[in-house]
Amino acid sequence: MSVFVGVDISAKTFDLVSRKAGHSSKTEQFKQTPDGHAKAIKRLTALQPTVIVLEATGIYYLDLAVALVQAGLPVAVINPKSFRHFAELMLTGSKTDGIDAALLAEYGERMRPRLWTPPDEACLALRDLGRQINRLTATRTQAKNRLHALQSKRSTMPLLIEDEQEGIDLLDRRIERLSKAALALIAQNRTLSRSLENMRAAKGIGEASAIAILAELCVLPQHLKAPQVSRFAGLDVRLTQSGTSVNRPARLSKAGNAYLRAALYMPAMSAVRHDPRAKAFYEALVSRGKKKIQAQCAVMRKYLTGLWACIQTEAAFDSTLLFSDEHMNA
Repeated sequence: MSVFVGVDISAKTFDLVSRKAGHSSKTEQFKQTPDGHAKAIKRLTALQPTVIVLEATGIYYLDLAVALVQAGLPVAVINPKSFRHFAELMLTGSKTDGIDAALLAEYGERMRPRLWTPPDEACLALRDLGRQINRLTATRTQAKNRLHALQSKRSTMPLLIEDEQEGIDLLDRRIERLSKAALALIAQNRTLSRSLENMRAAKGIGEASAIAILAELCVLPQHLKAPQVSRFAGLDVRLTQSGTSVNRPARLSKAGNAYLRAALYMPAMSAVRHDPRAKAFYEALVSRGKKKIQAQCAVMRKYLTGLWACIQTEAAFDSTLLFSDEHMNA
């Protein structure tokens, strides 16, 4: 008889519930430590589950998911938003770790999610570097805004301005150090090196943008199609229509990877200025009544398709394969 397991993860512990013949077991709790992982693996091996379902929440699921797969256990890592919709569909009123674990087990029983394959260690390390660079860059932008505000006041103490400048200089050095580490990691891997080179062929993709985008895309399963990658980035369009009374404007779902969307924004903006085909596509959308931000997001989605093709085909980025000639001739 099939056994389905749900695992609800938090920073220090994780709760495990098994489901068999439509009935859920009591909640078992384990610590988020190597010893706790080993105890959970022993317990799960005895259960012989059909699938173990985890949510891709934050960073806490990753070490456990990798440990389970290395132990030969079947693991499915699902999108948190899809699980939230499932919980709403099941009319779950309360929310506790034990209830969530039981619901994850039921999700595995009813939905039969695809099994998860862990990324290469070099790709995981690159993603960690890329995200830390992203966070530091955001902090540096905030610091620069604070410095501008301080410099705009006549009464600001020179010490405060000096302190903010020193903080920005430190962030610059940290970002530079991590960027060099990312490039060194990429240089040691032929596949990553080739992908970075092919991405750099796109107008608007500089070294920093290429690292940030590659760091997010390299951990994805290679079998994904372009529309699936767009959904992963939250760049898919969501329609809300029902009967004759509900017909809301289409919007981006934004239910995906915020790091990837942030990394694509400036390259797409630069492409609209410097790539004739991207510019023609953008202007065609605006002329049809689309808002500028909608057209910008459409370019981001096109660029993401091309960048994903760089990884899958090991070919240089080619905008002629993304943007139709009809826009150039319009």
